Amino acid sequence: MLSELHDWMRAEHARMSKHNPVAWAINYMFEEDGRWDAFTRFLDDGRICLTNNAAERALRGITLGCNAWLFAGSPRGGERAAFLYSLIVTAKMNDVDPQAWLADVFGRLPDMPLSRLPDLLPWNWKAQHMDQAA
Repeated sequence: MLSELHDWMRAEHARMSKHNPVAWAINYMFEEDGRWDAFTRFLDDGRICLTNNAAERALRGITLGCNAWLFAGSPRGGERAAFLYSLIVTAKMNDVDPQAWLADVFGRLPDMPLSRLPDLLPWNWKAQHMDQAA
């Protein structure tokens, strides 16, 4: 099937003007070894996504915040903002509500012994709260 598709695309490419944007895309795919294999890999493995939309959506918040972060006030303020942003993203990546987690952690942190700090990590915090809900 892939070889038939490959041959069909080559034949269509030969019939197109070299200035056609589709011809340019086809030429790009065939001009370097390995590009065709990389392009068709998703046909063999259903876990591979054809687009990078998920990655772009994940980076959208960073892009939108760039202008606001220009005014962190100082390099130290920028470091603090980056630290808090990493905490928020870590919570989201572990399916934890960042606002609830940070409110709980900031409330418990002053009285927490150093040896129990790992209990406040998002993945451990989530497990504790799921046990309490059950």
